[in-house]
Amino acid sequence: MLCALSGEVPEEPVVSRKTGAVFEKRLIEKYIQENHKEPGTDEELDVEDLLPIKTNRIVRPRPPQFTSLPSMLKAFQDEWDALVLESYNTRQQLARTREELATALYQNDAAVRVIARLTKERDEAREALSRLTVTASAGGAATGDAMAVDSEGLPEALAAHVDEVQAEKQKGRKKRPVPEGWATTDDISALQQTAYTDLPVTQATSLALHSGYAAVGGLDGKVDLYSVEAKAHERSLEVGEPVTATVWTGNKVVLATSKGSVKAVEGGVETGSVTEHAGAVTGLAVHPGEQILASVGVDKGIIFYDLQSLQRVARVYTDAELTSCAFHPDGHLFAAGTQSGQIEIFDTKTLQRMANFTLGAPVKTLVFSENGFWFAATGVGQSSVTVFDLRKEGDAARAKELQTGDVSGLAWDYTGQYLATAGSQGVTVQQYVKASKSWTEPLRTSTPAVAVQWGDKARQLVAVSKEGVVSVLEPRSE
Repeated sequence: MLCALSGEVPEEPVVSRKTGAVFEKRLIEKYIQENHKEPGTDEELDVEDLLPIKTNRIVRPRPPQFTSLPSMLKAFQDEWDALVLESYNTRQQLARTREELATALYQNDAAVRVIARLTKERDEAREALSRLTVTASAGGAATGDAMAVDSEGLPEALAAHVDEVQAEKQKGRKKRPVPEGWATTDDISALQQTAYTDLPVTQATSLALHSGYAAVGGLDGKVDLYSVEAKAHERSLEVGEPVTATVWTGNKVVLATSKGSVKAVEGGVETGSVTEHAGAVTGLAVHPGEQILASVGVDKGIIFYDLQSLQRVARVYTDAELTSCAFHPDGHLFAAGTQSGQIEIFDTKTLQRMANFTLGAPVKTLVFSENGFWFAATGVGQSSVTVFDLRKEGDAARAKELQTGDVSGLAWDYTGQYLATAGSQGVTVQQYVKASKSWTEPLRTSTPAVAVQWGDKARQLVAVSKEGVVSVLEPRSE
């Protein structure tokens, strides 16, 4: 009588009621616990289906090799030999494991050293690129021999144009009267939201206003055109790259992207595109004479273009990533904000550095006043706008610090009286009263915005939020 599972004589035999098979009790109970079936069949089997068999207890005979002293000694010798062999194999495996571990540690150390060296070379290459970039221009694309050096001034014709514009703009600036019908303090205080339009663009980054049309760029690769007069969305322009800045020049919209491109669009059709930056373009500005376009980027480069051909005409590199830019209203100076918190002032014709102002935080945005000697700027993490005086240096150049809250966009009106700010806490207007040489705040709203622009005669403000919602603020009709 043998166990159906082990094939040996069971010590505590049981028999299945269903098949009559004999099993060792402890083996069949463990099998049933795991499988709930009888071995060799698909029938369900429970412990209750097992019947014990009463037999005389069997004393198993001693194995033949343990029946005499010599055979027992031989068995002990065999066990010892097996134990020694196993110990030897274990020591061999330990030695191999140690060698593999040492090799792996050496390879890891070598990989770390290589990564550190490559990282250093990459940083050095980026630094070199910020000072010397080799690229093919339109005229030298075939031969590939065009090179951009540290500083390229404007061609003579455009330099002469800059002088002409400066002379024209400076003439009569001090005696220039406030245009008839321009908004008064009461008019500014009466501004309120009269239109609220949700545009298709998402994650709006910039706003440009010209002749009653607003161009709103977004990180989704679109530029939406909005009619301020009709207070309605006109059309969407597919750019295909995240838009970081927009400006108007005549009837043409010029936009910049995070992939280093500068594109011109007119009548809904792209009329030009150029990629001169080795990284994202962070700011655009149009010269008052509307023949020169400027762009700045994270590659630390300042590039001037001929607006007619959209070809590069001048370039210079700075010591830090650039975040924003603006032309002086006379056109002879160009300002660029940096990631290091400096605002660099350059001569437009030669791109030579003329002055430096410290903001104390990465520059978000900056804008010149029409009075010709002030410009305003704000930085990341700051809750104020700083007004600088170009005629002074150091701390004395800080003409005023306006407590406006977080600010993303700035816009000065044509008369230099009103400075509009846009931020997460709302839109405000800061007014400089020349008679008392003091600042007031005639307007503060709760309309969140990332950019703001003045409408006709400063009687209107157009703002856009990060979500792409355009708000128009103007006196409500009686």
